[in-house]
Amino acid sequence: MARWLVVGLGNPGPAYARQRHNVGAMVAAELARRGAARWQPRRLLQAELAEIKIGAAGTGAVGADLEQVTLARTRTYMNESGGPVKQILSQLRLKPDHLIVIHDELDLDFTRLRAKFGGGDNGHNGLKSIRARLGTGDYYRVRVGIGRPTGRIDVHDWVLSNFGPDQTDDLPQVVARAADAVECLTRHGLEAAQQGFNS
Repeated sequence: MARWLVVGLGNPGPAYARQRHNVGAMVAAELARRGAARWQPRRLLQAELAEIKIGAAGTGAVGADLEQVTLARTRTYMNESGGPVKQILSQLRLKPDHLIVIHDELDLDFTRLRAKFGGGDNGHNGLKSIRARLGTGDYYRVRVGIGRPTGRIDVHDWVLSNFGPDQTDDLPQVVARAADAVECLTRHGLEAAQQGFNS
């Protein structure tokens, strides 16, 4: 049985819950829902954790051939995500090559996804923090497109705003598809996830 750490990036608290920057945390919540898993606060780790199993039938499967997955949502702000991620990896005795980070991506249009391994941070404060604390960017990412703002809207204001009314109908499908991509990545590897979900 393989073990993974899957981190959905976001900011803590209800005020941020529906913002574009929190789409990674939304995907982690969907995976927990599928696995009927409860979030457990871990104050010393500054995170909430939930345990699920992913099998051939998806999250919540039973049987012998399962991937053990620890889901995490940090209780720090985005730019301090690296500390909890490093601590959880250490506690689970995992290396970064068994880490999947789900995050919002400005350079992908809304509804588009990309699975990848390694690469730059593209100005994303959560990814910058993780790289700084782990000393590497060599971990898996599931990038969920939020698009770039048009006109004079500042990028900071854009990521910290809720999805627009023209996007809310599609958001559950986007979150579900990203959760599917995480399941595929843990079960079948990066190439299968890229072929099935990259757009």
